[in-house]
Amino acid sequence: MNCRFVVLSGWLAMLCAGQPFTPTNPAALAGRRWREQHERAIVDEFVSLLAIPNIASDQVNIKRNAEAIAAMLRKRGVEAKLVAAPNANPVVFGQIKTPAATRTIVFYAHYDGQPLDPKEWASPPFTPTLRDKQFEKDGQIIPLPAPGARFNPEWRLYARGAADDKAPIIAILAALDAIRAAGIQSKSNIKFAFEGEEEAGSVNLERTLAANKELFSGDVWLMCDGPVHQTRRPLILFGARAGTRVDVTLYGARGELHSGHYGNWSPNPALALAKLLASMKDDNGRVLVEHFYDDVAPLSPLEKRAMEEAPDIDGDLMREFGLGSTEGGGKKLTELITLPSLNIRGMASSRIGAQASNVIPATATATMDVRLVKGMDPQRTAHQILDHIRKQGFFIVTAAPNAEERRTHPKIAMVNTSGDKTATRTPMDLPISQEVIRVVESARGPAVKLPNMGGGLPLLDIESPLNTRTIVIPIGNHDNNQHSYNENLRLQNLWEGIELMAALLTM
Repeated sequence: MNCRFVVLSGWLAMLCAGQPFTPTNPAALAGRRWREQHERAIVDEFVSLLAIPNIASDQVNIKRNAEAIAAMLRKRGVEAKLVAAPNANPVVFGQIKTPAATRTIVFYAHYDGQPLDPKEWASPPFTPTLRDKQFEKDGQIIPLPAPGARFNPEWRLYARGAADDKAPIIAILAALDAIRAAGIQSKSNIKFAFEGEEEAGSVNLERTLAANKELFSGDVWLMCDGPVHQTRRPLILFGARAGTRVDVTLYGARGELHSGHYGNWSPNPALALAKLLASMKDDNGRVLVEHFYDDVAPLSPLEKRAMEEAPDIDGDLMREFGLGSTEGGGKKLTELITLPSLNIRGMASSRIGAQASNVIPATATATMDVRLVKGMDPQRTAHQILDHIRKQGFFIVTAAPNAEERRTHPKIAMVNTSGDKTATRTPMDLPISQEVIRVVESARGPAVKLPNMGGGLPLLDIESPLNTRTIVIPIGNHDNNQHSYNENLRLQNLWEGIELMAALLTM
């Protein structure tokens, strides 16, 4: 394969003799042929699904989404129904039974999306809009091509859920059409589990699965969520980090005080918070909380080799994001996302800018997230952080302090933690892991293989009740504005996703 690397809009993109990769997998080729003949129909179905609002807290529209997806499955002859624990958003379940099959593969995606403010969007988030390129690069709104006409693969479809995570659902549906039209049979039993509250923390997924173990059982769950590698190469992830949230509020006087009358006398909680947070990490970003790294499970030799083989993208990322430096003491992003992190999500104290007053704030608050990796216990980690705060001289409470507590303790911190999930990784050397790698590469070419993704997915919520394995197979573009405004999907990622799903459906 005659390949070279070039910089494409600030990113490394792999070009092979100027042509897209040609699959060796028959099902992937069938997916390409079907897509080339049905692009407008595929996009029309995608647009109809994206037009249904999908914020996880909007139960009325969430149910509309679930019913629409179930109808799409039934249209293709797939047994489908909605499954939910009490007061939970439904999981859309579907299955295809294959005679004489000895294993079951479950495909996971989620149809709910993050909350949003429509005023931040360039076009209404639930009015799917086609643009000729990225909005940030002066992408203009264009109409859908006439039926039978081809789409430019670099066009982008803008809507909430376009990339995260309705795209894999449409790719799977189109892949089903393609393999059936080509007369290609699945070798395994196939199940589908499309979740409706992943963006709300999958709070009911584990108990839904536990109450329906036989229905959702499978040898492996393929988690179709997230973006491909920044080089646009296919990406296979064998785990995800888990998350713990920490909220800290420090207190000064009972109310705001005049900074002239009481400055240099009354303690300033904003300054105290800045010092407390600074005590938690060094200049390279290493967490200074005692014992924080003690329980991190080491990577296997195969996992280490996979990271070494991954493309070096840090320089291009720094240029794209406008960064003059990075944390990590020289370690690459690929390695750093396999380690735990402590991140300050945001801070607040009194007012700023034109609204600022000459006051000493009464309180200062920070919200942090701790990304846990395999081996770490979330409760133990939370206790380590609490111990660190105590060592800085703070008396810890879990509710706003009363007058007596304020008078008797010079430094008070209200601290609340949440999140009890642990991180998990599927070994890369398992037979099913190696088979997934072979199938992905036969459909999409050389893949980047990483021990885990930096973000989180409900892997343990699936593995624990079902005693199964999970592997993450994303299809979205890396620059899709995931979780933010102007979320979008590059059409070529959808086209390649169809080919990939066709190969995986028939493995």
